[in-house]
Parts: sequence; C-alpha cells; structure tokens
Amino acid sequence: MNISSYEDLLNAANAQADPQRMLFVFAEAELPDEHSKNQLERYKARKGGTLTPVICVDKLASEQCSFAGLVEESRQTGKNWDIVFVACMDAKHKPAHGNDETEQTLKSMVKSIQGGSIGNYLAFNQQGELIRLVAS
Repeated sequence: MNISSYEDLLNAANAQADPQRMLFVFAEAELPDEHSKNQLERYKARKGGTLTPVICVDKLASEQCSFAGLVEESRQTGKNWDIVFVACMDAKHKPAHGNDETEQTLKSMVKSIQGGSIGNYLAFNQQGELIRLVAS
C-alpha cells in the first residue's frame, strides 16, 4: 500500500478489517542548548534541530478527521509545533478515548521521538505534506 498523503493514510486505516485508532504526536523543532555553528546554520535553514513532543492526541480513524481540522484543533491548545508524527493501532473492543493501552502507546511514541527513533511513524508538516526525516 502506497501512502503519499494524510488522506491516503486515513483511507488505509478505514479500510482495515478492525477499527483503527490514529495516534498523533505533535513536535516542535528546537535548537539544542549547547549547539555548534553548523547546527545553528542547519536549524535556521529548517534542516536541523531537535524535535520536542508538545501535544499527544488519539482519534478513531472512523471520525474522518481532516488534516485541516487536526491543525485547527492543535492551534486551540496554544502550543507551537512543526511536525506531527502519526501511527495507527487496532481499536477493536476498546473505549473511544483514554484507555491505558492507548496512553502507553502514546508515551512510547514520545520516548521514541525524543530518542530519534522515528522510522516507525509517518510525519507531516503543518501544510499536511508527508515528509521524510533523517535522524542524526
């Protein structure tokens, strides 16, 4: 299955036999406190920096949340973000929001992102474009 947009992801999630929960971790790009000149230049060019998770949200794929709606909802938190990481998990027979498994999975995503292990997630910029990040 080729996913090249948020809509493709939403359609793929909704095509699964079991209901899917979409997990979102919004992250802000920041410059490390102790940074080199090269790191500063890459950060200013929007090609470097560290990613700090600032918002975590889960939604059922069946809620058909548009990317624009997701961005608007995130703005209401007052938190700045640059990239949103997305993963899906089986939601069969689970409550709509706030269950322990979902919370643990979101915590695991945050920990992975903080450690630079981002390969298991799709990443989108604020315009909804699928982007490829390389951990360094």
